[in-house]
Amino acid sequence: MSASSPPATRPSTVRRSILALLFAASFIAYLLRTSFSVAGEGLMRELAITPVQLGVILAAFAWGYALCQLPGGAWGDRIGPRRALAAISVGWGVCALLVGLVPGASGASATTIVAVLVVVRFLMGVTQAPLYPVAAGAIALWFPVSAWALPNALLNSALAAGAAATGPLIAWLVAVAGWRQALLAAAPLAFAMAAAWWWYARDRPSEHASVNAQELAFIAGQRPPAEQPLAPGAWRHIATDRQVLLLTASYFCSNYVFYFFFNWLFVYLVTVRGFAGLEGGMMSAVPWVAGAVGAAIGGDLCDRLVQRWGPRRGYRALPIVGLLGAAVCIVVAAVAQDAYTAVALLALCLAFQQLAEGAFWGATTAVGGRYAATACGVLNTGGNIVGGFGALLVPIIAQAFGWAASVASGAGFAVVGAALWLFIRPDRVSRVGQ
Repeated sequence: MSASSPPATRPSTVRRSILALLFAASFIAYLLRTSFSVAGEGLMRELAITPVQLGVILAAFAWGYALCQLPGGAWGDRIGPRRALAAISVGWGVCALLVGLVPGASGASATTIVAVLVVVRFLMGVTQAPLYPVAAGAIALWFPVSAWALPNALLNSALAAGAAATGPLIAWLVAVAGWRQALLAAAPLAFAMAAAWWWYARDRPSEHASVNAQELAFIAGQRPPAEQPLAPGAWRHIATDRQVLLLTASYFCSNYVFYFFFNWLFVYLVTVRGFAGLEGGMMSAVPWVAGAVGAAIGGDLCDRLVQRWGPRRGYRALPIVGLLGAAVCIVVAAVAQDAYTAVALLALCLAFQQLAEGAFWGATTAVGGRYAATACGVLNTGGNIVGGFGALLVPIIAQAFGWAASVASGAGFAVVGAALWLFIRPDRVSRVGQ
């Protein structure tokens, strides 16, 4: 700085650029993972795969995703978000390419095809698993303590936006070029994401050349003094912390509802509600747009409530309201006679469910302390194990009792998830995380 240059008086805004890149990563990740579900109908026809076999393939992603949440979060804590997110983004691109190159029915038996798809989708789950724990750890490093819910919620808005874009975009590509080409066309986005993140991101604000002293001071507000190195094996204490486990159990219940939308929305709208392929793609985007709005509103409100009421009541309010609202909407949607009314109610359901997302991630970050990525890995393990059950449970219930009962089954999970928040204390930081 020259002698005539005035000193910087306003904080730089590098943290917002970091958040924008995390937003892009979340968008791309969900576009890649949801595209398989949208392409599922064409895939079943070409490869002679049954709905239950498709459920097994969808469940494979959920199991890989769920089982690697905790190790993925601990790994992210160890190597830092810059290296972790760049590496896993490359993995998404490779897995997306492999799905598009799976052998056809003339070149392999149905059993072989299903086995290959199960393995590749499992690996896609493994490579995507660290994303949100690592992102939560990055947010904990790049944002002040009282502003964690909104950035985490915006990542959920991004995933909902990615899922919303997937419906019409992939349905159109499938209609124009086929399901293989639709999946192959999306893969390069992952490689571009890896390059952009590696080029711009740094693990800590102090390591970024464009962060000024004012932004460092702003981020450090309300933060404890400099921390000791992470203790080996601390993840075991985080994984058994009472508050982390209660949050995880509630998130398990909440995500049963979410995974219905993720795995079965497009198939449900086409095969049960009678929408044609392209219209089904457009209709499937509506709940995801509503979910994106709900997540953003919920994150902003949650930060405001935490600042006004403190973490105990501030984090608790929206999950209870959101999950109870989701329970009512999904039951009414399941029995609605008109298909468009059902879509509107499903959109409201997902908006209510996503209203709670910022609170889940903000509370877990607060409880985890300096082991935020590990704690969020535990949270997302519970939140995605349910996807492995739900991908199979939905068609099984539908086969036994009908689709109305299958869709409405999410209400019971949502009510239990809301009730668990009465016992959660987000103001109690894990002893090892202090």
